[in-house]
Amino acid sequence: MSDNQSLLNPKPILVTGANGFLGRHLVSELHGRGHAVRALVRPGTALPFPSEWGVSYVEADLARPATLAGAATGCGAIIHAAALASVNPARNPALWAVNVEGTRAVLAEARRAGVGRLVYVGTANVFGFGTRENPGDETRPYAGTRYGLDYMESKRAATDLVLAAVADEQLPAVLVHPTFMLGPNDAKPTSGALLLEIYRGKVPGYPPGGKNYVHVRDVAHATVNALHLGKVGESYILGNENLSYREALTLMADLMRVPAPRWPLPAGLAQLYGELCSLQTRLTGRPGRLNAAMTAVANDGHYFAVEKARRELELPQTPVAQAITDAFAWFQAEQYI
Repeated sequence: MSDNQSLLNPKPILVTGANGFLGRHLVSELHGRGHAVRALVRPGTALPFPSEWGVSYVEADLARPATLAGAATGCGAIIHAAALASVNPARNPALWAVNVEGTRAVLAEARRAGVGRLVYVGTANVFGFGTRENPGDETRPYAGTRYGLDYMESKRAATDLVLAAVADEQLPAVLVHPTFMLGPNDAKPTSGALLLEIYRGKVPGYPPGGKNYVHVRDVAHATVNALHLGKVGESYILGNENLSYREALTLMADLMRVPAPRWPLPAGLAQLYGELCSLQTRLTGRPGRLNAAMTAVANDGHYFAVEKARRELELPQTPVAQAITDAFAWFQAEQYI
């Protein structure tokens, strides 16, 4: 399915999670390329797109799979971007209901509607990470079991569902796996919450690990490209710059013109704090600020290579500094700060 072909084909593309951080950018990207869009949103959600875009809406709740029946009727493709991304508490049955059973329902709807392509949006965390010198890629086996995070494990299970549908039923699916996205329109906010915490001086130090960062618009661009450039059954990590937490948090602070987090947090001390937060959660029933799984992740370097997506999906590489600047400007304009 090329973009030129899409202009001749009136069938809309169904986007799940259309009102989420990435979803808003996906709908904008699709609209900009001339695609008709059907946005799947949760019941009662405010309609997020300008009326002149001509976006149609369907209400459904991934936690109630039966509500998805008929959502893709008449659609030519699906981009399944909806997910629950909570990591606190570490164990949360809702993640399995949305991320796994919801994906199972989307796959069933894709088969029923006979779509020509499904693009599943996962996470780079379903692959093994690496060092700055030898970053992880799409061939590395899942390494997240050590953390005990239902988010990672549910996304790995959902990825396996999609791959099985490709292998066993010839479902024409492509899988894209973003790293840590930053940019404007993070209304909840999700990843942008880190910027707000730094701006407000609530991040005194930095852990020893690091991760890969990417502009959300680059992810949207490559995800839409996957509709016609992606190879069925293939996975693509969508990211850009590998930065230690010290580098990333300092860059964020400098661009927002606030003091950078000053203190290195030794891995052992960070893990102890996470364990204490987890204990507090068990005693009170209320999630603490962090948990032991989150600090374990922060102590590791979650670095990834993105050459495959750059080569095959034409993944742009907007500097992460621009992603931070764009996100901060949006938060200012929307009076979050």
